[in-house]
Amino acid sequence: MRIGFSPRRTQALMSALLIAATPVVAMAAPQDRYYERSFVLAANDRCGLFEPQLTAALTAAAYQARGAALRAGANDRQLAETAQRARARAVTTPCGSADLKTVQGRVQTAFSGWSRTTRMQFPGDRRGWSADRAAYSRPTWRLMQATVTGASPVRFGVVGGMARPDQLAAVVSWQGRSRPTGVRIVMRDTEVAPRPWLAQGLPPVVQRRAFWAAGTQAADRTLLAEGRAAGQAWVFPAEAADALSRLDPREVFTVEFVFRDGSIARSTFEAGDFAAGRAFLAMGQV
Repeated sequence: MRIGFSPRRTQALMSALLIAATPVVAMAAPQDRYYERSFVLAANDRCGLFEPQLTAALTAAAYQARGAALRAGANDRQLAETAQRARARAVTTPCGSADLKTVQGRVQTAFSGWSRTTRMQFPGDRRGWSADRAAYSRPTWRLMQATVTGASPVRFGVVGGMARPDQLAAVVSWQGRSRPTGVRIVMRDTEVAPRPWLAQGLPPVVQRRAFWAAGTQAADRTLLAEGRAAGQAWVFPAEAADALSRLDPREVFTVEFVFRDGSIARSTFEAGDFAAGRAFLAMGQV
């Protein structure tokens, strides 16, 4: 395993990726930064500027920029229009243009160091995601957010390892109560309710969607909260991760533990930069 750069070095390299399209973007508004990321990605789609690993890094940067713009007050419609303008600009930019070659060189130079970064923090309004691309022989958290339900610690995110594909999972170490018979993730249904729900808590029941865990097993010790000796791991279908990626970063979702007597224990998580974290993991293990 290689050790990643310090947080300051990592953020500096990320910033270099983010401002690659033009020198003045560093002082631009969040929506302008999203425009530039979208332009670089669209130009890459058209001209094949970057290898897959770098494309994944740029995708993570674009998701982060989108989240920052939303938190700064932009809405989905404005950002959709911003992305469309960026794609239109990319269509009219010749693949062999000097400006595009400059962008390509800047991004590749920044990425030469950032590609070795193993860990990233994706802060949120209340809670953030911790991402880890390091290769481990035992299952570990590749992308994780932690909270509690009552006195029981709950960890949620993407679990993987060298010989194990990434899976969306929740791990809980129960404190003084029976074990649940089922676990589900509850979030806004983006097809029924396309606009984000930014009021406190979940949207009305008719606008929600649930994904049930496919099964449970004893959690590997590497997945447990500090100080816990045992816990349950619940694994969810891949489509649940895709649905989470479509949420507004300011929204919340819940992991609900359903017990035999019908009672429910809930843990609340922030969508945050989950999509950016997944794109960071797509760069591959280090």
